[in-house]
Parts: sequence; C-alpha cells; structure tokens
Amino acid sequence: MGLKMASATKYSMVMQILSLILCLLTLSCSAFTSKDYADALAKSILFYEGQRSGKLPSSQRLTWRGDSGLSDGSSYHVDLVGGYYDAGDNVKFGLPMAFTTTLLAWSVIEFGNSMPSQIGNARAAIRWSTDYLLKAATATPGTLYVQVGDPNMDHKCWERPEDMDTPRNVYKVSKQNPGSDVAAETAAALAAASMCLISQIATEGLTATLSARWSAHSTAPTLDIMASNNASYLAYIQSNGQTMGADDDDYSFSWDDKRAGTKDFLEKNTEEFQLYKRHSDNYICSLIPGTSSFQAQYTPGGLFYKGSESNLQYVTSTAFLLLTYAKYLSSNGGSASCGTSTVTAERLISLAKKQVDYILGDNPAKMSYMVGFGDKYPQHVHHRGSSLPSVRTHPDHIACSNGFQYLYSASPNPNVLVGAILGGPNNRDSFADDRNNYQQSEPATYINAPFVGALAFFSAN
Repeated sequence: MGLKMASATKYSMVMQILSLILCLLTLSCSAFTSKDYADALAKSILFYEGQRSGKLPSSQRLTWRGDSGLSDGSSYHVDLVGGYYDAGDNVKFGLPMAFTTTLLAWSVIEFGNSMPSQIGNARAAIRWSTDYLLKAATATPGTLYVQVGDPNMDHKCWERPEDMDTPRNVYKVSKQNPGSDVAAETAAALAAASMCLISQIATEGLTATLSARWSAHSTAPTLDIMASNNASYLAYIQSNGQTMGADDDDYSFSWDDKRAGTKDFLEKNTEEFQLYKRHSDNYICSLIPGTSSFQAQYTPGGLFYKGSESNLQYVTSTAFLLLTYAKYLSSNGGSASCGTSTVTAERLISLAKKQVDYILGDNPAKMSYMVGFGDKYPQHVHHRGSSLPSVRTHPDHIACSNGFQYLYSASPNPNVLVGAILGGPNNRDSFADDRNNYQQSEPATYINAPFVGALAFFSAN
C-alpha cells in the first residue's frame, strides 16, 4: 500500500513538473481553469439574489436578505412589488433593470449550452426582473412605470432595503410624456427573455398572455425580430435605421448606449443586415492594439479603460461582445477587417479572456474584483444591505441617519454580497477598498449581466 502511494505521489509530481515546463515553453498558461470559471459563473448569478426587491422565495440562498418594498406602487394604486435594486442603493431604475434583463437573456441565448448546471438559476434571475417589467408595462393601459424611489432622498439615508422609510415615488412614461429609450429597452428585455423562458412559459400556459402584453410596447424591433419572426420589425429597421443612428460608429456598449451591441446582434442574425458588419468591424478593430483603427485605452496591467466611474461595466460588456462576435466569425469562417489587416476569432477570444481574467484576479494587485471569488477580494463594498447588520442578526429598525456609522466604518461588510463585481480600479490599476468611494467600490446589476455569458463561454472552453 505504501509503495503504491509513493508511486502515485511521484507520478503526480512528475506530471506537475511536465505541465509547468509545457506552460513555460508555450507561454499559454491560463490563470484559471474551467472549474474556476464555472465557480465564478455560479457566483455571478447568485449576486442577483442580493439585489432582489419584494417578497423573497423560500429558495433564497443569500439568507441575510429579507423582504422589502412590499408596498411599492400602492400609493399610486398599482402593484410594483419586485424587481431589482440596480446597485448599492434602494431605488429601482427601469432602464438599467431592463438592460440587465436583456443582457442576462442574451447571455443565455448565446451561451446557455455552456452553463448546464446554472441554467435554472440564470432563468430564475431573468424571470425575477421579467415579472416586474410585465407589471410595469401592463398595470395601466398606455403607461410604462419606469422608476420606484426618490434617488435624492434615498441617497440622504444609509439604510437596509428591509428598513426603507424614504419616499417610494413612482415615475412613468406615456404617449403624453414619452420615454422611448426606456420603453424600447423594456420591450427588448421582454423579447429576449421570451427566447430564454419560452419552455417554462409554455408549461405554465402564459404564451398568449405575454405575447399580447409585449405587442403594446414593442418599440425595440432588433430583438423582437428574433423573438417573433414578425416581418414588420425588420421593415421598421430597414426604413428607420439611419434615423436611429445605424450609420454612426460608436465605441462603447452600456445601459446608456446600445448601438454597438445592436449592430452586432443584427448583422449576425439577419441576412438583410450584413451592411452592419462594417460598423461591427470598426467597433471590434477599435479595441485591438496594432490595428489602424485602434483607439481604446488600456491600463498598464491590460484592463480596458473607458471611464473613472464604474469602469468594469464597460469591461464586462466589451468582453461579452468580443465573444459573441468571435462566435459569429467562427461559425462562418470569417474575420474582422481592420484596414489592411484582419483579426481572427481566436484573437478576439484572447482579448476577452484577458479582461475576464483581470477581473477575477490576474492583475497587478492580485485581487479579484468579484466579491467572494478567490482568496483576495474587496471587503468594503458600497452597498447598503451588505454593509449594515442583517435583519436576521439585528431585527431592530436602523433609522436613516443611524446607518451612516456603517458607511464610514473601517470594518469589512458583515454580509458578503457573493458574486458582485465592483466598479474596479483606475487607469493606473489602483483600487481603493473604500466603501465611501462609490466610483470604485459599488456593484451594479448591469456589470454582472454580460459577464454571465463570458464566464459561461470560458467555463466550457
């Protein structure tokens, strides 16, 4: 028995040495394994349970959270309970929530086959926001409710969502007071969600109901083309594309500007829009060092850098688009045209991997910017529910102004917001683990959403 154990140990050591030599020779070592990416994927989805508003289900896994916002909309005689708090505060913003839903759904559409163990949790995260968005879109005919909570009053308090006593004002758009951006994104979110949840919806007999509700707000034809096969949406884009900025090159993708993502989705899913490939190539080429179109900024450590506030939102969305475009190029044997040079799918995947690995801890600080992943991650997260004592351990009410002692405390957050990706480091790779520095230490639902797709890809590749 002892000889067998010694032999096994020797064999293991030899294999480790051979692996290290091979890694050094090929310079292709990966900082993370498929198992690591799968772990990060599970945590990136779990994060959404920490952002839930409303009555929590018995399956709630982040048990330090409790029910909240149970009377949202009641003063306006509508039911707006549910949905997500978008970041570290207690306001429900419709536009970022809809974008989050769209990107979560798109992640499943593109890479759902790569997340078999997490597909149920991903769909649950999508369903949580979809249920709320349907309420917001159908509670009052001709009206879309787009926000719950007064951000100015909310930001004057530091309190748990379970203790909220700030005004829960309701904001809405309508034909008389339009808001085409949030209405269109809500339609896109519902259309994308339908493509992920259709089997579940059919099982529950809701297909006809949802289709009727979507039709009233389908002003986002890009995803509606895929969800419904309705030719009128295709015709709408063909007739109005230029007016909507189809000929404008844009070099960022976020909840506030979707043009790069829209063109990527259109030209790879519809034959009629191959003309957008040039615009998609221009966006992709702007990210690739060494090409004639390169204009992106990277930190010394290699992180894509777009802005000082919540920069990682641009990193995760960019990584996602790189991978979806690489998938498209691989499927048709093509490449991106960057002036006189071409860029292959493999190069896009490599750049996306660099960004993903940086976030997970392969960076100059050797810190993971995903809470709960790895041995070293931020401890002072700008998040009310995470930084205050849980209602489970401190059931007594903590008033508005009394919570600020926890904002300014040097102690780590008592409740770990597992899976949250924070705003991230500055343009010199420096990060202040400071709860009061919201630009770097605040999480948001729209940072995580595209990262779900990216992590699913690398967990299977």
